[in-house]
Amino acid sequence: MTRESYPAALRYHPEHDWARVEGGTATFGITWFAQDSLQEVVHLDLPEVGAQVVRDQPYAEVESIKVVSDVYAPLSGEVVDVNTALADDAATINADPYGRGWIVKVRMVDPREVDLLLSADDYQAMIRT
Repeated sequence: MTRESYPAALRYHPEHDWARVEGGTATFGITWFAQDSLQEVVHLDLPEVGAQVVRDQPYAEVESIKVVSDVYAPLSGEVVDVNTALADDAATINADPYGRGWIVKVRMVDPREVDLLLSADDYQAMIRT
């Protein structure tokens, strides 16, 4: 498992998801806090390329040894890439939640939604309360 971290370059959703915004595309994943709470991730139910995701709505499910949880979209858009490697090794999310453990890439429909997400500092303050 990786050490606790919340990269400043990412934006965070209150449901413990992150977004890395690059131009009109955003990469999504779950935070260190989320993967630590889930413990050992064993399976993901991923969307398909072309699927539409809506901010604040579930777009995937993650199954751990403890529970099955929804994964919420931090931003709205169209799925343009899916990390299919997670189907073979879901535990990658535990080992590298901000790198190889990314879940999907989305072409954003409204880049202004980024301003609604939390900074790393604000996210950490939220999880500490």
